[in-house]
Amino acid sequence: MKAFIHLGCRWMPEGAYYKAFKAEAEVVEGNASDLLWDLTIYRYALQKVVDALWDLDGLPKKSQLHQMFYPVLREYGFRAHVARNIYSYALALVKAAKNSNGDKPKIKRLSARLDHQDARVELDKGVVKVVLRNKQYTLRLKHRREYIERFRNLKWKEVHVKYENKKVFVSIVFEVRYNPYVPKGLTAVDVNLRTVTTFDGSETRRYRTRFVEALSKKARAEEIQKRYSKRWRYNEKTLNRVRALHRKARNIITDFCWKLAKEVVAKAYRQKHAIALEDLEYLRNSINGKSSGVRWRLTLFAYRKLQHTIIAKSIEYNVPVVVVDPRNTSSICPRCGSKLIYVSRLAICRKCEFKRDRDFVGAINIYLRGMWGSIGSSPNGGGMKNETRQTTPNRNEPMTTYIKSYTSI
Repeated sequence: MKAFIHLGCRWMPEGAYYKAFKAEAEVVEGNASDLLWDLTIYRYALQKVVDALWDLDGLPKKSQLHQMFYPVLREYGFRAHVARNIYSYALALVKAAKNSNGDKPKIKRLSARLDHQDARVELDKGVVKVVLRNKQYTLRLKHRREYIERFRNLKWKEVHVKYENKKVFVSIVFEVRYNPYVPKGLTAVDVNLRTVTTFDGSETRRYRTRFVEALSKKARAEEIQKRYSKRWRYNEKTLNRVRALHRKARNIITDFCWKLAKEVVAKAYRQKHAIALEDLEYLRNSINGKSSGVRWRLTLFAYRKLQHTIIAKSIEYNVPVVVVDPRNTSSICPRCGSKLIYVSRLAICRKCEFKRDRDFVGAINIYLRGMWGSIGSSPNGGGMKNETRQTTPNRNEPMTTYIKSYTSI
């Protein structure tokens, strides 16, 4: 019964989405040095196209791109489809940079994007065959066989070959179909710096985050940068230390987000629930008005990373996802709709004497907004008629009844 979720919520649309498989690879046919040289020329040519487009007053159309760059790229030895991918990707980079008023893109990584004409994926053999310029290479994927098997029945769209840290990596972009089931209920997810809280109408669960741990490493890196502001970029030991701290912070956040996303989505799948997430555009707007320090920037990165991983797992399990407005979810009483006051993290309502911690208030208000479209009362209004706790809320019963029966302490 999909109508059980409020119609005002923004649903993640069903259809085609993309999922990437990344693995380290070994060159088994062809010369690894030749592959590195071809990737270097690919990067050089891509940067040249970006430089040329950046200096133009207006961005050309794709047909004009072909006339401008195709003959030059062919002289570098690139195949026709690789040349097309280079100037199409360069146009996308320049357009994105200019739309966001950013600086000219600088291509630093040694990587190449290839499509069906220049790559062949053979997951049954665990190899990928690519052609760059006039040479063909066979790359054997160094990954667990059982993980590779998950992608065998999917249609692939692109192959990315990258050289990083003296290793070759292959990323394969697959197309997946997202067909969410009709939900029987809703699981709300409230994200905070120290705790992630979920509420499904009958049970509250809290998960300790690792965001503070990542934040401390990020802050340490910026402290080193400020201490050696004039030479940290040129001292190899200091530069490696800063990079290591940033890398550890990203790895901590990524590892935590994927593990938590799998647990939350798997539980919602077993219950046939939809997942309600907050719209992070409001969070971005609130952060933009505050300090540009590391805490706010990392917090936004962590929140968005967790949301993206939950959405990615939801696509894999065909779990419906709704996005709700997060405004006032921590400041409005979920029982009567009055303004809450806080003593530390304890929320207190002077009108109805509701008392709960801040994380629970946020989770249950996200749940209410997803189910009823509002906070504090049901659409039908009315007084409380039954104090009995409901395992599943009745849509015909005033919401104040359900909130009081569940949240009283």
